[in-house]
Amino acid sequence: MKQSIRHNKIIDFINQQGYISTEELVAKLNVSPQTIRRDLNELAENNLIRRHHGGAGIPTNCENSDYSDRKQLFSRQKNIIAQHIAQIIPNGASLFLDIGTTAEAVAQALLSHQDLRIVTNNLNAAHILLPKEDFQVTIAGGNLRQDGGIIGSTTIDLISQFRLDFGVLGISAIDDEGSMLDYDYHEVKVKRALMNSSRQVILAADHSKFYRKAIVRLGDISEVDHLFTDEPLPENIEQNLNTKNIKIHLCHE
Repeated sequence: MKQSIRHNKIIDFINQQGYISTEELVAKLNVSPQTIRRDLNELAENNLIRRHHGGAGIPTNCENSDYSDRKQLFSRQKNIIAQHIAQIIPNGASLFLDIGTTAEAVAQALLSHQDLRIVTNNLNAAHILLPKEDFQVTIAGGNLRQDGGIIGSTTIDLISQFRLDFGVLGISAIDDEGSMLDYDYHEVKVKRALMNSSRQVILAADHSKFYRKAIVRLGDISEVDHLFTDEPLPENIEQNLNTKNIKIHLCHE
């Protein structure tokens, strides 16, 4: 197989999965580990992938991807995570739904519930919840973004007036030290208000979030009560959480 074809296949695998190990690439492409390592090093030098010990992931990027791309990226995993989150939220509960496509998947998963009280700064999630006449949905005001998210000081003021049972939180990246990171300072301020106003914080993070980079720190992953993800955590983060009072949910079909 020509090197250019291998490189394109490697990039495709990483875009589909978020991360892939060297061993898996050896098996899929039927070449030696040395060849794969050379391929990965070359792709990483051109910032087409991000090199990790034992594999590679999505390249470092300090700009969030377009909403339509995020909507499709790991949609299956997000839906599975959303279904598991919905299982721990009882009928009659109150909760926040954050900005983002994962929160929208959670909104969809909650449609079989009854009598929920929901506060959200996510217009897309609110639209999904619209058919539920027994739900009380409050939309936080503020500055409207192209992806349907609402942010700003007005948003923070409204969220801060509530004290709800759950806060369902998304994040763009989680670094090797366990810091939760995002791209937008103003969005992070809203997320912090959401955390402060929730009795239990639920973080939804598919495996790709552990291999991405962002520049604005929200806080430490140990500050959440529940972490829902679709694959085992990187070893260093798992060790960091072993001594924390956080419940980790590995979500499978």
